[in-house]
Parts: sequence; C-alpha cells; structure tokens
Amino acid sequence: MKILLILILFSTSVMAQIPFIQGHRGCRGLFPENSLPAFQHALDLGVRVLEMDVVLSADGKVVVSHEPYMNARYASHPSGEAVIRSEESTLNLYQMPYAEIKRFDVGKRGNSLFLEQKAVPTYKPLLAEVLALGEAFRKKTGEAVYYNIEIKSEPGEYGKSQPATVKEFADVVQRQIYKYVANEFFILQSFDMSVLTYYHQTYPEVRLSALVESEKPQFVLDTLGFTPSIYSSSYQYLTADMIQFCHAKGMQVIPWTINTKEQMQQFIALGVDGIITDYPNRAPKIH
Repeated sequence: MKILLILILFSTSVMAQIPFIQGHRGCRGLFPENSLPAFQHALDLGVRVLEMDVVLSADGKVVVSHEPYMNARYASHPSGEAVIRSEESTLNLYQMPYAEIKRFDVGKRGNSLFLEQKAVPTYKPLLAEVLALGEAFRKKTGEAVYYNIEIKSEPGEYGKSQPATVKEFADVVQRQIYKYVANEFFILQSFDMSVLTYYHQTYPEVRLSALVESEKPQFVLDTLGFTPSIYSSSYQYLTADMIQFCHAKGMQVIPWTINTKEQMQQFIALGVDGIITDYPNRAPKIH
C-alpha cells in the first residue's frame, strides 16, 4: 500500500510538469496527420507533448495511424491513384505487412477538412520512428518531450482490424514504448475501457487517460472501477462542474480537440490542465 501511494504521488507530481499544449496527431491543421513532418513541425512550433494514435500491422509492427485502414480522404495507392471510399475496408492495416503500408502516400493530396494543411508526400510511420524523432529532438535541445499515445481499439473490431485480445495489442505497444521512453514522459490513452483496465492491472506505473466523447466523469469511474490520471472528453460536452468534479476526484482534465484561440482561452479560464489541438500555432501558451 505504501509503495502504491508513493507511486501515485510521484505520478501526480510529474504530471503537473507536463506542458499544457498537446499537438493533436502532431499538428493536423498544418501538416498531414500522424506523420513525421507533422510531429517535427509541432516540435519546431514549441509543442512538447505529441499526441498520436497507434494500430498494428499484419507483421506486428506498431503503426501510427488514426484508422486501422487507408482513409480515402487523403490516402493514395503506391501507383499514385487516390484510395476510394469503397476500398477502405479492403485496405485493413492489420491484414497488411508494414512494408506494404509504407508504400501508400498519406499527405500529398492534402486534406479538404483542413485548408491550412500543407500537402507533402509522406507515409504512415512506425511508433518507433516517432519516438526516435522526439528523443533526438530532446537530446539536441535538452528540452523534455512527452507523448500521449492512444491505442485505437474498439470491442467490435477485436480479431478484425486489431488483435483478438486487449492483452496482445497492449503488450506489443508497451514493449515498443519502453524501448525509447521512461514512464514519466508518456501517457497511454484509449476510448476502450478494457484497454485501460488491462493497463491498470498489468502496468500500474503507467499514467492513463480515459478518452470519451460525451460520457461524464462518473461514468468513467463506475466503468473502470479505479481513477485514471486524466479525464479527456470532447470540449463540446465539458462543463465547469465536470472539471471541478474531476479535480476533486484527483483526475486532470485535458479536452480534445480545441482549435480556436477564443475557445482555448475559455477552457483555460475554466481550469483545464491541458488542451489537445490541431493548431498549436494558435495556442495562447505558445504565442
């Protein structure tokens, strides 16, 4: 019990030091999401928390990607032809070896949802590449870099676009993280409460962030049966009372995805502990 208390106190003290602004998928509003150019640009802007998503390839590689398939909105075949919507289900990353995944471009077409995004040729990188990029930046500048890593897991996809068990998925990801990053420099987040439960039981030293859209903090506590380090909801459903509730329960609050300076200032005034944004260049804490 004493060791657990020390661990919790250590975790809380370190969390308080994590920079406020998190670059969503690197800086999705400015560069192709979850790409090395996006993560590098975020660091160059002053971001020190890189937020990203991970899935697995057929050969067990941890790939940085929001979807477990090629997204028709911006992905292109190795031939250069655009991926079309009807092809997405056939381009299941969990059924593709990473060498094949890497041949697809995910940046040169840009993204019609983000008009400021720079169109540059790029690919879906390995988690190892992103962590190596961040750690090289840390060694070069002497500035700490943190990582908020989301395991993209859905119960309905078990055994389809991801491993059949949470254990298999989580263990592969965690082994990769530990090759590059110490506990105090990363957060593990997921919408899948089973992932968080497994982490809590197997990796109690890891700080966990419960991702939700509109579910209230009490729902998270009731579902998990323990208190995660962070409650991370869509900003659209977050209220001052919910922030106060979380703080009273010992949870930090980091909403997603806030993209205007005015909204950022509004939630800063409400007392959130961090902000996830596609546009870190708009963040008051940076500019």
